Amino acid sequence: MIQKRKQYSGQFKFKVALEAAKGTKTISELASETGVGCLLGATQIGQWKRQLLEEGVDLFSQQSNRQAQAVAEEQAELYEQIGRLKMELEWLKKKLPNLAEAQRMMIERDHPELSIHRQCELVGLNRSTLYYEPAPESALNLALMRLIDEQYLKTPFYGWPRMLAYLQRLGYTVNHKRVRRLLQKMGLQALYPKPRTSVSSAEHKKYPYLLRGLDITHVNQVWSADITYIPMPRGFMYLVAVMDWHSRYVLAWQLSNTLDSSFCLDALHQALLWGRPEIFNTDQGVQFTSSHFTDCLENAEIRISMDGRGRAFDNIFIERLWRSVKYEDIYPKGYDTVPQLERGVDAYFQLYNHERLHESLAYHTPAEVHFAK
Repeated sequence: MIQKRKQYSGQFKFKVALEAAKGTKTISELASETGVGCLLGATQIGQWKRQLLEEGVDLFSQQSNRQAQAVAEEQAELYEQIGRLKMELEWLKKKLPNLAEAQRMMIERDHPELSIHRQCELVGLNRSTLYYEPAPESALNLALMRLIDEQYLKTPFYGWPRMLAYLQRLGYTVNHKRVRRLLQKMGLQALYPKPRTSVSSAEHKKYPYLLRGLDITHVNQVWSADITYIPMPRGFMYLVAVMDWHSRYVLAWQLSNTLDSSFCLDALHQALLWGRPEIFNTDQGVQFTSSHFTDCLENAEIRISMDGRGRAFDNIFIERLWRSVKYEDIYPKGYDTVPQLERGVDAYFQLYNHERLHESLAYHTPAEVHFAK
């Protein structure tokens, strides 16, 4: 009669194999003690031991891989959270001034029942903020900024020492600290080779300069963007423009009362409605190196080029545009309000694109070149 082979549970096999792996007893002893049997049992226990050792290595390797993968996933999630927090912080920094202003506008100073103190509590506004009025630039500083801007268009290679000397020769008693602060507020920097030509963010990614030795031969080959300062009677604005290098066509522009990245991104979105360039060139300012701006370009599969150190006239075409805008429109007309400025700039760019003849374009307009078939 054939004897039926015994079936052992996985737990039983593991205990026996573990004892065998310890090496404190022979296989035969284990076979006898555990009742597996002396002949076939020894073979079985040996197989269980080898299986335990071999699969144990794989088991712990898989566990290590799982742990490493889990750590990598946790790190990726942490980096994503940090990136999200940075983005939210940038958004919050941009929105806080507007939020405070919106909260201030909600306050009804003559409300018959709710006091101002209670209204501030309801909208979450510090009462001192309600009465705070930001100090505007003095009339002297505005006059100095206008002079600096005009001189900068003539001599963009003037840094603060020469600009200081220029103002002092005009009879203004100013020191280098004021001139440097005003230049920084205006976003102006001398265009000549020096150790550091632009103020950029260390956290932002920088891109190589791609235009060295490149022949500009067709529309949408290279676009560029730049920001300029606009003097106003009671303050100042900033103007950003996106231009096609081949046709000199101004694709988009935006005005802003602060030197942030949001209005530059708005101009980029507006320009991309016209098409896609092969290369987009800017300086290394924080407005153009922000992740929102560069991500928009990369998502559109546009190669990013950034001016390097000492590359004084990489954006020469758009620098010429600023000279034309200011000497042909802004300075002669002297806009009093931002709505007037906005209407005036819009009318000028229509003239610039569709009516103004360019000697460098064989006396054609930018629109004629840009949309030529």
